Amino acid sequence: MSDFEELLSDDVVQAYLAEVVGAEGMPVAMNPVEEEIVDEDLAEELDLDPKIVRRTLFILYENDLASYRRDRDEESGWYTYLWSFEYDNIPGKLNDEMKKLRDALDERIEYERQNEFYICDIDGIRFEFEEAMDLSFNCPECGSPLEPMENDELVDAMEVRHEELEEELEKI
Repeated sequence: MSDFEELLSDDVVQAYLAEVVGAEGMPVAMNPVEEEIVDEDLAEELDLDPKIVRRTLFILYENDLASYRRDRDEESGWYTYLWSFEYDNIPGKLNDEMKKLRDALDERIEYERQNEFYICDIDGIRFEFEEAMDLSFNCPECGSPLEPMENDELVDAMEVRHEELEEELEKI
């Protein structure tokens, strides 16, 4: 089993690549080649539209998951782009994404702790205290009274997820 095959067998890696290249680019992302390849050759090998292959390769390039080398044909003067997949960068990219998620979760936990919320039991719309006060504690959709909302369970769940992310980051 090649390094690419082992890496691509991981569901997390597959989900990450799908997020990066989208559904249309997944056939390219899931079939990296070990050596340099011209985009047209890759398109032919995968039986895909060359435009899709090129677009996907550029997306991978923008995300540091592919690189290219420009080679000039001495006779015609035309340039050929030889592409390589840089999937060794995926673990670092996933680590960066986990840190972003952790930081966003930190901010959300703080927001939930620092604010008081009210909810419409009928429509399920949630408001911060100031918004609820401006609405005279009545739902703008249905007119029913807004009730205080406890968010302790939500904060607890986010804290558990935050701890899990910290543990995963420590392992890396």
